[in-house]
Amino acid sequence: MPPRKRQVEDLAGEKILVVDDEAVVQKLIAHYLAKEGFQVITADTGYTALEMIRREKPDLILLDILLPELDGLEICQEIRSETNVPIIFITSKGETMDVALGLGVGGDDYVRKPFDPLEVVARVKAHLRRHRQLRKAGEVEKPKRVLDFPDLKIDLTNRTVEVNGLPAVLTAREFDILALLAENPNRFYSADKIMELVWKSRESVDYRSLMVHISKLRKKIEEDPANPKFIISVRGFGYKFSVLQSP
Repeated sequence: MPPRKRQVEDLAGEKILVVDDEAVVQKLIAHYLAKEGFQVITADTGYTALEMIRREKPDLILLDILLPELDGLEICQEIRSETNVPIIFITSKGETMDVALGLGVGGDDYVRKPFDPLEVVARVKAHLRRHRQLRKAGEVEKPKRVLDFPDLKIDLTNRTVEVNGLPAVLTAREFDILALLAENPNRFYSADKIMELVWKSRESVDYRSLMVHISKLRKKIEEDPANPKFIISVRGFGYKFSVLQSP
């Protein structure tokens, strides 16, 4: 009994992302993981999952294969060049080909619906322990993620920014806004979506607060803040990080 107690305490607090568009499945897994002391975050669509992976940096991902927008296989392929986080696919009975493809694109394991939630918890713990052991042994390297644009370099790993080769001092919130937009260039984000992803809320944040942060951010990274070339706003659409696309 004492070894089991130490094990639970050792893994408590690890961040687990549960991605499933079925609310019942999502809540069931989250409930059992939370009971074990894990920090649980959830997503129900492909794009939301991708954004949360990059924003929240979970320690393990439980990923449904069939999702709206982007499916689990596409998400796994997308993030494997960025992170070695363990990925356990959630799949329905009979999706044998999808399981094989999932393991082929970088998945570590899978569970089939209907599943025993205690088995899911056991698999999560096993993969977290293995990943931690590999990391301690130096076998898992954390890829350094840097976004390099003309006159602007954003180090997502160390959370630093350079403008024309000189460091720019950003607040944590300013960096989060910049990283969100720059990781998805030329994609518009509404004010509501930015507040949801950066502030983790849409009710408690005043729109004016976002506008102030954007204004301060432009002053720090734009050559001419009044005529920005990076952070563009369009009425009715929101904000985007503008990058010229090759013809």
